[in-house]
Amino acid sequence: MALFDDEPKKPSTAYVVGQDVSLMSVADLARHIEELKAEIGRLEAELKTRDATKNAAESLFRR
Repeated sequence: MALFDDEPKKPSTAYVVGQDVSLMSVADLARHIEELKAEIGRLEAELKTRDATKNAAESLFRR
């Protein structure tokens, strides 16, 4: 966040799904791919955790 309104804003380096990648360097593309792979892994781990919780609750109430 700029302290004063006349200060230029720094461009975001975060990748947004669907953004134009034609002007990105090869290094930037590779970095974004690694970041996305890490995010997919994090999301898959969360799915496994939630599935385990759901399965435990279902087995408890099936008795």
